[in-house]
Amino acid sequence: MPTAPCETSTPKSLRLAAAAVALGSCLALAGPAGAADAADPVPTVFFGDSYTANFGIAPVNNQDNPRGWCFQATENYPAIATRRLADKSITLDIQSDVSCGGALVDDFWKQQGLPFGAGTLPPQQDALKDDTELVVGSMGGNTLGFSSILKQCSVKLREPSLLPGEPVDSDKPAAECRDFFEAGDGKAWLDYKFEQVEAELDQMLQRMSYFAPAAARILVGYPRLVPADTAKCQTPAPGQTELPFADIPKDALPVLDQVQKRLDDVMKKAAAEDGADFVDLYDRTGDNTACDGTNRGIGGLLENSQLELFGQPIPWYAHPNTKGRDIQAEQVAAKIETILNR
Repeated sequence: MPTAPCETSTPKSLRLAAAAVALGSCLALAGPAGAADAADPVPTVFFGDSYTANFGIAPVNNQDNPRGWCFQATENYPAIATRRLADKSITLDIQSDVSCGGALVDDFWKQQGLPFGAGTLPPQQDALKDDTELVVGSMGGNTLGFSSILKQCSVKLREPSLLPGEPVDSDKPAAECRDFFEAGDGKAWLDYKFEQVEAELDQMLQRMSYFAPAAARILVGYPRLVPADTAKCQTPAPGQTELPFADIPKDALPVLDQVQKRLDDVMKKAAAEDGADFVDLYDRTGDNTACDGTNRGIGGLLENSQLELFGQPIPWYAHPNTKGRDIQAEQVAAKIETILNR
């Protein structure tokens, strides 16, 4: 494909030029792949964090090597979406699925450290090849620090747990987290983190075009966690004793939703500006939040998932359950089908 010249006339192009210098070359800015023959296998790489790996769903891939610490489900949404497409005679040739729980956006081009000193993994971009035609996955939530936001709002999550991260400011009571994030230091922290996410998503998408110049890129958003009617979150899900968001104050739930909607908007904007496609799960999962009872597509914060670690059940920590995974797979498969046939 043609290589775009490096320009320096706008702030956006300055960022592109800076990224090109870091890569040692002017980046090729790829558009989406053209129409594909559905009979031809499409070389595909899945990337991303725990929402692509589908943390919490058993069994887990690669249990006997360091990648086991990614908690990548054997039946994650990339696997389910691939089968859905195969049923329509669209074959994905999966070159790699490098999605890994805990991945930051910059783990796309840096080594990712694994928990409990289990080692490191190579940058996710290493999976891309010259002949890769499709790159799909989710990134952004960990760089934003969503675990730290949850811990800022919950006494129970501040206790020793398997959920990584620390509260944004442990000196501020969890009961005051709404006010903390709406003004002062908490708001300033959020603004900074969103700027970081936007800049790093921009670089990640450019790197995809550089290392896989023929590939269509699909950035997958995150499913909605908190419903518009937060009163639904004051009742435990069927069979559960904990509330879906545990002890997070009721008045803080709209703040969590606003943070997630803002992240969705940042991801959507990054994809649009870099010529990538976007799967907007937030807008499609308003009836499948953690507070939607039997229809919930998100496991509650302290609801036991399907996994155990060191003989102890691991909570979902607000990740998609099997229903939520199937929604992810359906929406991603539909987007891939649209791209390959346009």
